[in-house]
Amino acid sequence: MAKLYFHYSTMNAGKSTVLLQAAHNYRERGMIPYLLTAQFDNRAGEGRIASRIGIGSEADTFAEQDDLFAKIEGQLSQHKIACVFIDESQFLSKEQVWQLARAVDDLHVPVMCYGLRVDFMGDLFPGSATLLALADEMREVRTICHCGKRATMVVRQDDDGNVMTGGDQVQIGGNETYVSLCRRHWRIAVGSND
Repeated sequence: MAKLYFHYSTMNAGKSTVLLQAAHNYRERGMIPYLLTAQFDNRAGEGRIASRIGIGSEADTFAEQDDLFAKIEGQLSQHKIACVFIDESQFLSKEQVWQLARAVDDLHVPVMCYGLRVDFMGDLFPGSATLLALADEMREVRTICHCGKRATMVVRQDDDGNVMTGGDQVQIGGNETYVSLCRRHWRIAVGSND
């Protein structure tokens, strides 16, 4: 039975590595995975999913206006797809998550989404919020804070390493921009007593 999965974490937890390994497992068994990533996140190159440990794969891209049900249906008309893998799923719109749920329900193809749960201000991304509401199964990809506790939050730093407490929700970056922390150390870093 096909399901909608949401694998979530903070930055640098290995979400893309897990995605690429799972897609490799499908290929190794002669099945075809369909990989998608956010069009504007081109850190690894246009239409490419890559991991910090050096592995990568070509992927189709999605933009905010794309109908993902139609994309998946178009791929299925060309060949059988064993599973759909979505990297950077926090950038999906609410409507796109519903389109993915419809693909699971009506096209009977499993969809595995990998992305951030919260942004640097501690707020849910719209795509993540909808995935938390609709996913059939959710799994946390764990990473750790510098103190050794489970990291569930992330801070954004400026070029001088200062923690930022405002700005646009989306800013593409990696280790030079974001640091994963436990909730306690996130609160200390952003100066929050909430």
